[in-house]
Amino acid sequence: MDLIETAPRLTLEPKDVDGLVDELEEYHSIYSPLFQRREQRERAKEYLNGLLSRMENKSIEAMVLEQEGPDLNAIRSMQHFISEGVWDDAEILRRHWQEVSKDLAEEDGVYTLDGSDFPKQGGDSVGVKRQHCGELGKIANCQGGVFLGYVSRKGYTLLDRRLYLPEEWVRDETFAERREKCGVPKDVEFKTRPELGWEMIQALHREGTLPGQWVACDEGFGQNGDFLDKVAGIGLWYYAEVPHTTHVWLKRPATAVPPWQGRGPKPTKVRVVKGQPSSQEVAAIAKSLPAGKWSRHLIKEGSKGPMVADFAVLRVVAVRDRMPGPEVWLILRRNVANSELKCYLSNAPKDTPLSQFVRLSGMRWPIETCFEDGKQRLGMGDYQVRSWLGWHHHMTLCILAHFFLVRLELRLGDQAPALTLPQARLLLASVLAQPEFDAQRALDVISYRQRRNHAAYVSHRKRRLAQLAESE
Repeated sequence: MDLIETAPRLTLEPKDVDGLVDELEEYHSIYSPLFQRREQRERAKEYLNGLLSRMENKSIEAMVLEQEGPDLNAIRSMQHFISEGVWDDAEILRRHWQEVSKDLAEEDGVYTLDGSDFPKQGGDSVGVKRQHCGELGKIANCQGGVFLGYVSRKGYTLLDRRLYLPEEWVRDETFAERREKCGVPKDVEFKTRPELGWEMIQALHREGTLPGQWVACDEGFGQNGDFLDKVAGIGLWYYAEVPHTTHVWLKRPATAVPPWQGRGPKPTKVRVVKGQPSSQEVAAIAKSLPAGKWSRHLIKEGSKGPMVADFAVLRVVAVRDRMPGPEVWLILRRNVANSELKCYLSNAPKDTPLSQFVRLSGMRWPIETCFEDGKQRLGMGDYQVRSWLGWHHHMTLCILAHFFLVRLELRLGDQAPALTLPQARLLLASVLAQPEFDAQRALDVISYRQRRNHAAYVSHRKRRLAQLAESE
């Protein structure tokens, strides 16, 4: 492996950065016609600017205070635009897919699926529940989202999003009042995360504007055979992580309808013939492989140096309802440093080279980077809206903000080969209009916040006293 001895040369000049505001205007104009009213177009522009700014807290109130001062009408207008505004997320995202196709599309592009969770206080936000929170790594009060991304050799971004509604939120009548308050559509049905993922893939595939061949996902999706079969059914190849306990057959076992024993109903269902080899756990198969079956490969150059792992691949038969299913690839990846094992299944063709699976093993991480950049720099988790519509509107605009920075990275790549998305945001934030913040404006903002804090105190105190009175 060659050592990179010199840093990539940065040749950007201030004049190259000054025009970024105009580029943001042009970017907004792509989506502007999809908002029905002038006020919606203005609010969408302000919201994008706020998400892309250097502000740390990007809640609605904080963004409006920064851009327009303590204007209560402006804050309410923005809250209405996000939480209740009648504008079509689906249409905007379909336009977004066209833009992604222009900049990132490759015929063997990878659609990536993953979940991202958002810790929340209280129980009034749509879909909130004490459940496993990936961001915190423990059971916590949070909302769960499922996201679809896209990765190619040119870059990566997010494409779509769905809020996960826990089953009781959909089916339990005790949640009826909360559903109504949060504006959950009456026709919403309970859907698992794999079902939400499939819904997004199906919509994207039906649109046909963004080419791709692969679907990469973690074991939350990979352990669902129905989901994998649906992906395969539309001609896509999955590269799905699966739990170590996943069973496969090394060879397809013989199956038949068991012979009738002369009493009881005659058997009609096909079963594995008695005496055939049993299916095995993928971790046990990995442990039994001789050293010669493994080979070491460079996955990619990471920010801290080369990422290397040992790989082994073999053809196996997947299990479906305890019966032999499709013939697939089992891909095993072992960490060189700590021997951590990752297991994947893929329906790729028999002649797929190992190098392709090595490449795919590095294609799931980018969506995690999208979440990291989105939450740390684009306000993805800063929303303070409680409604169904508000969550989806906010995430849609976060997706657009992220892709604008991806486009900047690509356009400035010749002059700044090592430009990262956080650095692209810094360049843009340096030329976005900054409001003048004098002593009077600071006092007005402080006065507004103190009034809001006092109103919240009065509301909490009233509720607490009512609770104490009930307990007496």
